[in-house]
This record gives sequence, structure tokens and C-alpha cells, in this order.
Amino acid sequence: MDVNPTKLDYFEDMWKLQSKATILSYFKGDDGRHALILDRTVFYPQGGGQPADTGLITIVDSDFKFVVQDVRSMDGVVFHYGLIENSGEELESEFGKGKEVFLHVDESRRKLNARLHSAGHLLDTCMQNVGLGDLVPTKGHHFPDGPFVEYKGKVETKEIETKKKELELEAKALISKGGKVFAAILPYEEASDMCGGCLPDYIPKGSTPRIVKLGETPGCPCGGTHVSDISEITSITVSQIRTKKGLTKVFYNLSSSQV
Repeated sequence: MDVNPTKLDYFEDMWKLQSKATILSYFKGDDGRHALILDRTVFYPQGGGQPADTGLITIVDSDFKFVVQDVRSMDGVVFHYGLIENSGEELESEFGKGKEVFLHVDESRRKLNARLHSAGHLLDTCMQNVGLGDLVPTKGHHFPDGPFVEYKGKVETKEIETKKKELELEAKALISKGGKVFAAILPYEEASDMCGGCLPDYIPKGSTPRIVKLGETPGCPCGGTHVSDISEITSITVSQIRTKKGLTKVFYNLSSSQV
């Protein structure tokens, strides 16, 4: 598909929930799903262990609504999947190329996903602070159905219960202290300095990665959305630490407030 990469408005403002865009393409995929491609979007596409945003896309000066059920990115192009609310096939032409649309992200879902994602990052710092800094982060699953962060390395069985308590206490202290969340696309050297002097090998030298920094904790490359202040995470409960085949998973939950 010959379209330019989608401009990601949430990269610049993670807390923006509404915006305007122009339709580049509207079609029905092989899987039967309807899709919109826009020149820009405030919707977060699933990735990096974080679920996609949902919400509505409406046409300027029209009552037609496109219900966004899923959002995915492929080769820099963001696909908004969903359906046209209360309309038949004959009305699909309303979503033609060049039409201006309003984007409305579901606020409660965005906030929950941002809290879960931010909690995962905060746990990385907590692991360092409780003496588990030799475990290397590999991935995170920041979905409501059993969020966890995974590390290369192991925690001895006899230490698991102690480390669970230590992680919760450390998370509580950091959340209580609070701290603004920073996110920006930076030159490689500046990004490296913000991340403690080095970047992961998968970040090409000379590139301009997006760095997220929670309060005074070290920054890290991340394309996701986060809270505006650490205190908005509210609380973290470590439900389980499981080590298997050289990998450790730290499962966590959040309090139900602000969801």
C-alpha cells in the first residue's frame, strides 16, 4: 500500500485524547474487518506489551461514526479497525479519501493501559533498588489480564517471598514520592545519557529514539503511553514471582481506583 507513515500525535502528547486527521484510505480487509488509514492519529496501536486504544472516529459535519475496535501498525502505517455504527454498506463512501475526521480515544481504557504500562517500567527500577539489578528486562505484558514483566536471570526460591514484599514497599515509596513523566524523541547521545549512559543494542547508533523517563528514575526507549505523574499509578501489588528456564516473571496488579 503506497501511503506515507502515519504521524503519531501521542508521541508528542501522551495525554491527548482527541484530535483531527484526514482519511487516506478506507477499505475492507481479507479478514472481513473494515479499516481506516489516516495521515495522523492519536490512537495507540497495540505493541510493546500494551493494548491498543479504542474509541470513535467521526466525520466533520456528519452523524456517521466509525467505532474503533482495534489499532495496529505495519511498516509505519497505522490501521484503525472497526465498523460504521448504524449504517449499511451504501454509506461507506462517506469515509472517502480526503475527508476530515475527529478522533476520540476512550479515556478510561487509555488511562488504565497507561497506568499498567507505567507500573511495568516502575518495577524495573524497583528490581534495581532491591538488589535484583543483575536481571535484564526482556519484555512486558501490560494487559489487564495478568500483567507481568519478564527478566533474563533467576531469583532463588528461598528469596521469592522476601523480594515480593521488598518490591511492593519500594513501589509504594516511589509512587508516594511521585514525579513527572517525561517523553521525547532525542538525538542518540542525549538519549543515551538520559538512560544511564547506554542504550539497548537494538537501538541503532545515530538514530533518534523516543525516551520515557518516570520522575528521577533512569529513562528508557519506549513508544507507549504513560501516566503524567508516577503518583497516578496509585499502587502496585506483586502477586507472583516465577522463575523458569533462566527467565523470571514478576506478575503485578494495580488498585481499582482511577480505572
